[in-house]
Amino acid sequence: MSATALTNTIPTSASTPKRALDQLRHDPAYQAFTLLRIAFTVAPIAFGIDKFFNVLVNWESYLAPWIRDISPLSTTHTMEVVGVIEIIAGIVVNLLSYSGYYDIALRDFGLMLAALTLGRLASKFDPPWSFRAGHPREKTAASYNEEEVSWAERAPVGR
Repeated sequence: MSATALTNTIPTSASTPKRALDQLRHDPAYQAFTLLRIAFTVAPIAFGIDKFFNVLVNWESYLAPWIRDISPLSTTHTMEVVGVIEIIAGIVVNLLSYSGYYDIALRDFGLMLAALTLGRLASKFDPPWSFRAGHPREKTAASYNEEEVSWAERAPVGR
């Protein structure tokens, strides 16, 4: 797919919320970006918080024995630390090191790939602050693109 296939088709004269809603209705790439953004905000936070309450599952049974053996904390406290870390970033190493939980590791690997995809989509739909309209470095953003279009001009939703 060429870069021009993903260019913004919503008129820049439209207000920011209207442009975002129009894109959400008509632009499959922006829909994917929005869905992934929601999923990767809610899922890690929900699973991380559940490490403290064990509502979804008894998370302690997912702790690899070698980690339990080397951890100076109890199994419960170790999983709470994992919960905090999981809120910040996904962890696959623990599950890969304990046979029988490869399905969860595969799920987490898929989530990681989707998160990387979200990051790539964010470069189009939600560029870094320094590349937005009005920022002093906005003019240098055009050098990152083969076309002479700044990130601020390409971003469908400004802040």
